[in-house]
Amino acid sequence: MQPTKAYAAPAVNIPLAPFEFERREVGPHDVQIDILYCGVCHSDLHQVRDEWGGSIFPMVPGHEIVGRVTKVGEHVRQFKPGDLAGVGCMVDSCRTCPSCKEGLEQYCEVGFVGTYNGRERNTGAPTYGGYSKLIVVDEAYTLRVPESLPLEGVAPLLCAGITTYSPLRQWKVGQGHRVGVMGLGGLGHMAVKLAAAMGAEVTVLSTSPNKQADAEALGAHKFVVTKDPAALKGVSNYFDFILNTVSAPLDMGMYVNLLRRDGTMILLGVPPEAPQLHAFNLIAKRRRIAGSLIGGIEETQEMLDFCAEHNIAADVEVISMDYINEAYERMLKADVKYRFVIDLATL
Repeated sequence: MQPTKAYAAPAVNIPLAPFEFERREVGPHDVQIDILYCGVCHSDLHQVRDEWGGSIFPMVPGHEIVGRVTKVGEHVRQFKPGDLAGVGCMVDSCRTCPSCKEGLEQYCEVGFVGTYNGRERNTGAPTYGGYSKLIVVDEAYTLRVPESLPLEGVAPLLCAGITTYSPLRQWKVGQGHRVGVMGLGGLGHMAVKLAAAMGAEVTVLSTSPNKQADAEALGAHKFVVTKDPAALKGVSNYFDFILNTVSAPLDMGMYVNLLRRDGTMILLGVPPEAPQLHAFNLIAKRRRIAGSLIGGIEETQEMLDFCAEHNIAADVEVISMDYINEAYERMLKADVKYRFVIDLATL
């Protein structure tokens, strides 16, 4: 076992603090990574506050991990010491169900093993995430990180990036499509960059007029203030797709009415309460509402390669490890453009 320094939430509603635990030794199929950067996802905050239930304490969050390989097991073929590598939201799955066999491990019918706040399939031991100095991961759940992109900007791609890339690929978004993006945060800013790179016309739908310049700088072609009835009317029955990244209560019907016939709204955010929608909003135009969850390992690698090809990285604010509790408070106020990333050299 390897002693590992980290930051952890000792219990629900207790601030994160220094913590030490033991990582497993490198097995035949494992890759050991010295962590350089770890993104701070809003789900980290949900989990440490047990807002989704089932949180395991002490908890070391973090599932947007990039670093340098330092050791590999004897059967590892795709990585060697010195390589850049990444770890996203999962570190294992059953590998035998139809979803796993199709490369859709995120929909594992047994349940994938989360990078943190999960339990190892073989031992039942809790998994600890990327707010730590190193991690040991099975090669099959380890990702190759492009050398051409800034590592701090790559880290959020492993959650925010793949969460928005996967539905764009699933629905084959490209030239000729009109895409609306609801919310310009960690997910939304990646949705804008990726959809624009795929050739779609991208419109940011926001309640905040002051975000227009940022939206355009990220690649949006249009910006609509949803509190302005006239502006909203101008995009009624307009979009082929809307990526809904909002996790706050909202008037779902108002936004669904922006879809043209056969248009699709894809839910990526998780509001605290179920949104209400009259069936007629869908029936009248044969509209659809769908959901999407991160992406499989193969698709996540595809996303990283796409981002390298198009020079896409997340816009980040790099922080020290001991700033994490303040970062959480700022994240609650949407006071970050657009993702906090921890420099693990500060741990």
